[in-house]
Amino acid sequence: MARQPSTKQLSDWDRTYLWHPFTQMQEWEQEEPLIIERGKGSYLIDTEGKKYLDGTSSIWVNLHGHRHPSLDRAIKKQLDKIAHSSLFGLSNPPAIELARALIRIVPKGLTRVFYSDDGSTAVEIALKMAVQYWQLRRPEAGPKNTFLHLKLAYHGDTVGAVSVGNIDLFHGRFKSLLFPTAEADPPYCYRCPLSLTYPSCEMACLDPIEQILKERHRELAGFIIEPLVQAAAGMLTSPPGYLKQIRELCTKYNVLLIADEVATGFGRTGKMFACQHEGVMPDLMAISKGLTGGYMPLAATLTTDEIYQAFLGRYADFKTFFHGHSYTGNPLGCAVALANIEVFRKEKTLARLQPKIKAMARLLQPLRKLPHVGEIRQQGFIVAIELVEDKKTKKSYPLEERVGHRVTMEARSQGLLLRPIGNVMVLMPPLSTSLPELRRMVEILRESIETVTLGIQSNTGS
Repeated sequence: MARQPSTKQLSDWDRTYLWHPFTQMQEWEQEEPLIIERGKGSYLIDTEGKKYLDGTSSIWVNLHGHRHPSLDRAIKKQLDKIAHSSLFGLSNPPAIELARALIRIVPKGLTRVFYSDDGSTAVEIALKMAVQYWQLRRPEAGPKNTFLHLKLAYHGDTVGAVSVGNIDLFHGRFKSLLFPTAEADPPYCYRCPLSLTYPSCEMACLDPIEQILKERHRELAGFIIEPLVQAAAGMLTSPPGYLKQIRELCTKYNVLLIADEVATGFGRTGKMFACQHEGVMPDLMAISKGLTGGYMPLAATLTTDEIYQAFLGRYADFKTFFHGHSYTGNPLGCAVALANIEVFRKEKTLARLQPKIKAMARLLQPLRKLPHVGEIRQQGFIVAIELVEDKKTKKSYPLEERVGHRVTMEARSQGLLLRPIGNVMVLMPPLSTSLPELRRMVEILRESIETVTLGIQSNTGS
């Protein structure tokens, strides 16, 4: 039996062979990487045996904790049968059963499931479905082949998903590859683009959106939105009723509503899907991340029967949706996703989450008084803490100072793993996190913010 490589050897190999996502590798190569080897519940364990609280659910995917017995068993049981077979011209039991299970829990009116591999591909599929739907439904009319989206949006890193995104730091270099879109200001109440104050503003940010829909609805195939929370924008939370009014506007102007529930789905907001908070049924919905409870890459695009019916016809009509992936409907992923949904039912995950959401709000309250905490945003079990250089003026720290990263490294030294979005600290633990674990996470986060921001303040002499 081959000897396991040491942490030192793995670190050397990592720096020699790997290219990490969203990482400046020149800096990475100067550091000792933290190498996670195991997990249990809310904890990740490195190759040296040190335990860390998983404050980001391993980038927003884990729901019921690491090594959940039911999810482990589901994968092992399926592996004893087959790891993968194609969905091209064939089917498999887990893919069929999961599609049925999903339709039972998603917003009523969604009736069909199209599988893919990750959030970006689920969004890409939704965009292509929307464009082809309008071609098939009204071939005699002009093309409805562009999209409306919010500024600061992030829907993934494939070309279509980037086209409907608006984070220049990530995607500015690729503008020549993208298709044109329409964009509108998001409901970023802390830094309102209209310089208004909620609720007296009466959600005036909806007026420019309606104006765009009124003027351009004949060319708009869809409006894509992350319901309730714009995740990578810094967990921007929309005010109550905003999503419902977006739905009404899309219906009024005959534009498809595409809900990107990749980050918000599967309990993160306190309900199974964010759209359900306001009784909204999208025309297309993209899901991934929590779909398998954080175990396997799997995604799905769900849509209505009306859209599905438009693609039906004889082969010679060529109405087929010509899109697919080699691992579409992967049996291992579908099997563990089924087990994930069953865990929600058996363990009453959503009901047990409600008191933890309230506890989170209470625990965060003292952090609002910290001199460099500008705003704390919470939607369910999703939390963002926006750090600012000056609380009165809301002046941001320069990105080059990497304040969020420094807080993250301080928290890591105390046993909490986080991943910031610029100057925004994100806390999104597994739904199964216990109250003592949650209390410790917030405690470490508070101490880390104080240590870093007060250290900067003393160094600058302000």
